Amino acid sequence: MGVCVGDALGVPVEFSSRSDLLHSPVTTLQGYGTHNQPPGTWSDDSSLTLCLAKALCDWLPYRNSEADFYEAITDYFCRWYSQADWTPHGEVFDIGNTTAVAIRRLQQGVSPTQAGATSEGSNGNGSLMRILPLVYLYPFCDLSTLIQKVHNISSLTHGHPRSQIACGIYISIAVSLLENYSPKEAYQRGIQKVEAIYQHPPHISEMQHFRRVMGGEIFTLPMEEIRSDGYVVSTLEAALWCFCNSLSYQEAVLIAINLGEDTDTTAAVTGGLAGIYYGIEKIPATWVEQIARKEEIIALAKHLETSIN
Repeated sequence: MGVCVGDALGVPVEFSSRSDLLHSPVTTLQGYGTHNQPPGTWSDDSSLTLCLAKALCDWLPYRNSEADFYEAITDYFCRWYSQADWTPHGEVFDIGNTTAVAIRRLQQGVSPTQAGATSEGSNGNGSLMRILPLVYLYPFCDLSTLIQKVHNISSLTHGHPRSQIACGIYISIAVSLLENYSPKEAYQRGIQKVEAIYQHPPHISEMQHFRRVMGGEIFTLPMEEIRSDGYVVSTLEAALWCFCNSLSYQEAVLIAINLGEDTDTTAAVTGGLAGIYYGIEKIPATWVEQIARKEEIIALAKHLETSIN
C-alpha cells in the first residue's frame, strides 16, 4: 500500500516541472491531470509490484526451482500487459518503452533473465519501481543470494548492471528497515552490507555512478542537486533523500511528488520504504480509502504474509 498510495498521488502530476509544483504543491490525493484518471488510480509501477507479489505468493509455499519463479513472474507480467490483469480500471497506461519491449520479448519466449535490455541507454527506473516485494525473501537466504535474485528479476525488463545495482542497494536498505533500523541507519547499513558484493565485474565498473549514494550522506545534499527524472540512479537518490529528510509517510511521499518530473515513480519508490518503516496505520486513511482495488491489494498483502510464514 505504501507503493500504491505514493504512485496514485503522483499519477495526476507526472511530468510537471519542479518549479510549477513548488509554486502549487500537491498536498493530498487528487485525480485526472496528466493521465485523466480518477483519484486513487495507480500506474504500471504498482501493477508490476503487485504482479511480483502475486508470483511470490505462488512460489514461496513450495520454493520450487528459480526457473519456476521467473516463469511465474513472466506469466503475471504478460497477463498485465496483454489482458490488463492487476490494473486499477482494466486498462494499461503509462508503460515505459524499455518495459514494453522486454515484455514483448518474454511473450515471444525469450528466457526471463535475458529479456531485459542491456544497453547503457536502457537504465530507466522500470525495474527499481517494482522490485520491493523481493525484500520478503530475506529470511530464506543470505544477502548475497538475495541480491543475485534481485539482479535476475531486474533483468526481466532491465538487464544492465547499473539497474541491477540500484535494485540491490534499495533491497538491502529495505532489509535493514525490516530489522527495525531508522531511515538513516537503514540507509547507511544497507549500503555497507552490499559494498563487498559490488567489488567484482560486471558491477564494479558501474559503482562510479553510485558515489553519492554509497557516500552515506545523500540526505545532506540541497534539493537543487537531487534529480527526479526517470533515470534509475536519479530515482534511487531522490527516494533516499525524501525518505531520510522526512518524519512521516505523508511527508516523505509529498516531498517526492513535489520534486516534479517522474512523480509517480519517485513517490512509489519512496513510498515503499516509508510504508515498511511507518506501517499502513500511519498512511492517511483518507488516502488508503480512495485507492483503486484497495481490498484486493490488502488481501494480496495478507496472502504474501501467510506465504512467508
